[in-house]
Amino acid sequence: MIDKDIFRNKEDYWLVADNIRDIYLSEGSIASLLDFERVLDELDLYAFKNWQLGELVSGPKIGRYTVSCIFMYPEKLMPDPRGGRRLLPFDCKVLFKKTQMKIPVKIEDPDDYRGGTHKARLIEKPVWLVEIEMPKSLMMDIRQGSVELEDQEIDLADLDAAYEEDLDQQEYKDQDASSQPPPEAPTASAEPAPAV
Repeated sequence: MIDKDIFRNKEDYWLVADNIRDIYLSEGSIASLLDFERVLDELDLYAFKNWQLGELVSGPKIGRYTVSCIFMYPEKLMPDPRGGRRLLPFDCKVLFKKTQMKIPVKIEDPDDYRGGTHKARLIEKPVWLVEIEMPKSLMMDIRQGSVELEDQEIDLADLDAAYEEDLDQQEYKDQDASSQPPPEAPTASAEPAPAV
């Protein structure tokens, strides 16, 4: 369930930046977030209006069986709820909540400062929060599934193994060797051939 006080004191404008910083400091969070996004892409969520505009404000929160993320959207750019419905048959949970977030105004004159400080005045902006909770099993199914590339079925596990073994580098070496000109043939000697 979406925390009703996700924005501490309803004015933590920097929560988004702090969350992104924490993700970049953790390789596990990045990997989980990439798998999470891969599922959303494979289920064609981004085909629905405004889903691609979400800003990650919380997560990924990794539980024993699920991973959840909360995305924020401006009030006028609410994501199409039909996209959320698309996730339901795959045991995902999608929650929408409208709330307020305080953000600093652009300082253009002295009235834009908070009284007695050098900090910008804060104004409330309505936003939509969308929490998506996704089963880890779904993330693994899509990660370990296969992809179709130029009418060939490629198993992602085989592709990962190929990168680990550096097989792709061997192919480039073979191509370089075949593009080299053949060695020159030995030249005939200048001595006349013996008469028979």
